[in-house]
Amino acid sequence: MTLFGVLSHLKTLIAFDTQNPPRDLTADSAIFTWISDLLGADFVIEVTDYGLGRISLLAVRGKPTLLFNVHLDTVPVIEGSRFPALKMTLENNRVYGRGSCDIKGAAACLLELACTGDEPLAMLFSTDEEGGNGCCIAEFVSSERSKEFTQVVVAEPTMCRAVLGHRGYLSVKGEFTGLAGHSSEPRALEDNALHKAAVWIAAALQTARHMESEGNRSCFNVGEVHGGIKSNVIADRANLHWSARLSPGDSNEQFLGAMIELEHGESANWQVPFSGPPLPCEGFDTAGSTAFVEKHQLETGPDVDFWTEASLFAQAGIPAIVLGPGHISQAHAVDEWVAEEQLELALNIYASLVRSHD
Repeated sequence: MTLFGVLSHLKTLIAFDTQNPPRDLTADSAIFTWISDLLGADFVIEVTDYGLGRISLLAVRGKPTLLFNVHLDTVPVIEGSRFPALKMTLENNRVYGRGSCDIKGAAACLLELACTGDEPLAMLFSTDEEGGNGCCIAEFVSSERSKEFTQVVVAEPTMCRAVLGHRGYLSVKGEFTGLAGHSSEPRALEDNALHKAAVWIAAALQTARHMESEGNRSCFNVGEVHGGIKSNVIADRANLHWSARLSPGDSNEQFLGAMIELEHGESANWQVPFSGPPLPCEGFDTAGSTAFVEKHQLETGPDVDFWTEASLFAQAGIPAIVLGPGHISQAHAVDEWVAEEQLELALNIYASLVRSHD
């Protein structure tokens, strides 16, 4: 079990193009064949294809009750990088390459652990964490297989500290309807769909500011607004896309309901492409995960502002923590990277958890 082995696996993982979007993957994609061949006959492997590039690979050796979760999809490559995005580059003890930090580096650590030991080990790889329309973890936690596990470690970057709380992620699309016509008509003030959307946005911003003044930062953000055809035509359609990242213990559903109520008419239609609850979710605590952290004497870190799939496990009643190599600021960057020392530290922590967890 060595850093050299981790880097060897990571080099191969980075070379697989798993950008999401386009999430151009199937159960027969080379990355799953490679992982299956690498793990060999010691592991029982289940590959499930949910369509639209949403693949999960569950690999289990023995009868472990601890599950490691890692997503293999990455954000798209960004132009202007110094290093080839799909090729691992080492420089000044940093490992560069798309996914090196988020979170193929953690996957490489687990694969090295799997290949150099014989302890019971369970790993769930997925490909639909980046971007919307994900289903792999939701499908898994609703399955009978999930009942075999009493604790989950989600390997997102936390500088190898155990994190028990993070913000949620709520993504909402709205369509406002109006009545088209000539802009000289006085009714444009009320009938214009863009005007209706603007009124709602102003009210939503006021609500978010009020929440923040009371110490409850929602991270509300309107990311897109589209509508209308010309300045002299009353817009009959306005579309917007907004998001919120609520604090641990808050409810996405309650926040969504409050925001929808700000539109007092019947001109808006709302859709929720994705709703990931905070960790812990409303009505849940972290007692199980706290006990796990204390038992294994893990260094803890503060709650983080980014969302992870740990909350989906916790919402299903499976205690979950977030613990992985690297820092979130290194992820989604033009030249993504992770420090070699972080990979080595993660490898040792994961090995210790596997050997001591029962």
